[in-house]
Amino acid sequence: MRQAVGVIEVRTRGKGLYEVTAEVERWLNAQGMQTGLLTLLCRHTSASLVIQENADPDVQTDLAEYFDRIAPEDRHAYVHTLEGADDMPAHIRSVLTGVNLSVPVINGRLALGTWQGVFLFEHRRSPHLRSLAVHLAGE
Repeated sequence: MRQAVGVIEVRTRGKGLYEVTAEVERWLNAQGMQTGLLTLLCRHTSASLVIQENADPDVQTDLAEYFDRIAPEDRHAYVHTLEGADDMPAHIRSVLTGVNLSVPVINGRLALGTWQGVFLFEHRRSPHLRSLAVHLAGE
Protein backbone atom coordinates (compact mmCIF):
# COMPACT_ATOMS: atom_id res chain seq x y z
CA MET A 1 0.00 0.00 0.00
CA ARG A 2 1.16 3.52 -0.85
CA GLN A 3 0.34 6.79 0.86
CA ALA A 4 0.31 10.40 -0.29
CA VAL A 5 -0.30 13.61 1.63
CA GLY A 6 -0.78 17.17 0.54
CA VAL A 7 -2.56 20.47 1.05
CA ILE A 8 -5.21 22.11 -1.09
CA GLU A 9 -5.81 25.81 -0.53
CA VAL A 10 -9.22 27.37 -1.14
CA ARG A 11 -9.75 31.12 -1.35
CA THR A 12 -13.25 32.14 -0.26
CA ARG A 13 -15.13 35.38 -0.81
CA GLY A 14 -17.16 35.09 2.41
CA LYS A 15 -20.02 32.90 3.59
CA GLY A 16 -21.24 30.16 1.30
CA LEU A 17 -20.49 26.78 -0.21
CA TYR A 18 -17.48 26.47 -2.52
CA GLU A 19 -17.23 23.34 -4.63
CA VAL A 20 -13.72 21.89 -4.48
CA THR A 21 -14.38 18.58 -6.26
CA ALA A 22 -12.24 19.50 -9.28
CA GLU A 23 -9.29 20.59 -7.11
CA VAL A 24 -9.49 17.36 -5.08
CA GLU A 25 -9.69 15.26 -8.26
CA ARG A 26 -6.66 17.06 -9.75
CA TRP A 27 -4.66 16.26 -6.63
CA LEU A 28 -5.92 12.66 -6.68
CA ASN A 29 -5.01 12.19 -10.36
CA ALA A 30 -1.47 13.41 -9.71
CA GLN A 31 -0.97 10.58 -7.22
CA GLY A 32 -1.54 7.86 -9.83
CA MET A 33 -3.45 5.51 -7.51
CA GLN A 34 -6.45 3.51 -8.69
CA THR A 35 -7.98 2.31 -5.40
CA GLY A 36 -7.87 3.55 -1.87
CA LEU A 37 -9.35 5.92 0.65
CA LEU A 38 -9.01 9.69 0.47
CA THR A 39 -9.34 11.66 3.69
CA LEU A 40 -9.79 15.43 3.74
CA LEU A 41 -9.47 17.68 6.78
CA CYS A 42 -10.48 21.34 6.90
CA ARG A 43 -7.81 22.88 9.12
CA HIS A 44 -10.07 25.58 10.54
CA THR A 45 -12.74 25.89 13.23
CA SER A 46 -14.99 28.33 11.36
CA ALA A 47 -15.33 26.46 8.05
CA SER A 48 -16.28 22.87 7.30
CA LEU A 49 -16.50 20.19 4.63
CA VAL A 50 -19.63 18.60 3.20
CA ILE A 51 -20.61 16.29 0.39
CA GLN A 52 -23.69 17.77 -1.18
CA GLU A 53 -25.67 18.12 -4.39
CA ASN A 54 -23.77 20.00 -7.07
CA ALA A 55 -26.43 20.13 -9.80
CA ASP A 56 -28.96 22.66 -8.49
CA PRO A 57 -27.47 25.78 -6.83
CA ASP A 58 -30.78 26.30 -4.99
CA VAL A 59 -29.69 23.49 -2.65
CA GLN A 60 -26.62 25.50 -1.64
CA THR A 61 -28.72 28.64 -1.15
CA ASP A 62 -31.23 26.79 1.02
CA LEU A 63 -28.49 25.19 3.12
CA ALA A 64 -26.76 28.52 3.74
CA GLU A 65 -30.06 30.17 4.70
CA TYR A 66 -30.98 27.28 7.01
CA PHE A 67 -27.67 27.56 8.87
CA ASP A 68 -28.21 31.32 9.19
CA ARG A 69 -31.48 30.53 10.98
CA ILE A 70 -30.20 27.81 13.34
CA ALA A 71 -26.97 29.64 14.26
CA PRO A 72 -27.78 33.33 13.84
CA GLU A 73 -25.28 36.15 14.10
CA ASP A 74 -26.44 37.69 17.37
CA ARG A 75 -23.69 39.21 19.50
CA HIS A 76 -25.97 38.99 22.56
CA ALA A 77 -26.60 35.25 22.19
CA TYR A 78 -23.00 34.13 22.76
CA VAL A 79 -20.19 34.57 25.26
CA HIS A 80 -17.43 34.24 22.63
CA THR A 81 -17.67 37.52 20.68
CA LEU A 82 -14.04 38.74 20.54
CA GLU A 83 -13.64 37.90 16.85
CA GLY A 84 -16.95 39.38 15.70
CA ALA A 85 -20.62 38.53 15.59
CA ASP A 86 -20.10 35.88 12.89
CA ASP A 87 -17.38 33.89 14.70
CA MET A 88 -19.30 31.86 17.30
CA PRO A 89 -22.08 31.01 14.83
CA ALA A 90 -19.31 29.84 12.47
CA HIS A 91 -17.98 27.49 15.16
CA ILE A 92 -21.47 26.09 15.75
CA ARG A 93 -22.02 25.52 12.03
CA SER A 94 -18.64 23.82 11.75
CA VAL A 95 -19.49 21.44 14.61
CA LEU A 96 -22.82 20.58 12.98
CA THR A 97 -21.37 19.85 9.55
CA GLY A 98 -17.91 18.51 10.41
CA VAL A 99 -14.37 19.23 9.30
CA ASN A 100 -13.34 15.91 7.76
CA LEU A 101 -14.50 13.59 5.00
CA SER A 102 -13.46 10.14 3.82
CA VAL A 103 -14.17 9.20 0.21
CA PRO A 104 -13.32 5.86 -1.41
CA VAL A 105 -11.29 5.93 -4.60
CA ILE A 106 -12.40 3.47 -7.29
CA ASN A 107 -10.69 3.24 -10.69
CA GLY A 108 -8.71 6.39 -9.93
CA ARG A 109 -11.82 8.51 -9.23
CA LEU A 110 -13.69 9.72 -6.20
CA ALA A 111 -16.58 7.32 -5.59
CA LEU A 112 -19.14 10.11 -5.41
CA GLY A 113 -22.73 9.72 -6.55
CA THR A 114 -24.06 11.31 -9.72
CA TRP A 115 -25.15 14.59 -8.12
CA GLN A 116 -22.57 14.77 -5.34
CA GLY A 117 -19.70 17.19 -4.98
CA VAL A 118 -17.19 18.06 -2.26
CA PHE A 119 -17.72 21.53 -0.81
CA LEU A 120 -15.89 23.78 1.57
CA PHE A 121 -18.58 25.50 3.64
CA GLU A 122 -17.30 28.93 4.62
CA HIS A 123 -19.08 30.20 7.72
CA ARG A 124 -17.42 33.63 8.09
CA ARG A 125 -18.45 36.81 6.27
CA SER A 126 -14.91 37.88 5.35
CA PRO A 127 -12.79 36.31 2.60
CA HIS A 128 -10.36 33.66 3.86
CA LEU A 129 -7.65 31.39 2.55
CA ARG A 130 -8.65 27.95 3.79
CA SER A 131 -6.36 24.94 3.97
CA LEU A 132 -7.44 21.35 3.38
CA ALA A 133 -5.08 18.56 4.39
CA VAL A 134 -5.45 15.52 2.13
CA HIS A 135 -4.27 11.98 2.73
CA LEU A 136 -4.58 9.08 0.32
CA ALA A 137 -3.89 5.46 1.23
CA GLY A 138 -4.14 3.01 -1.63
CA GLU A 139 -2.49 1.49 -4.65
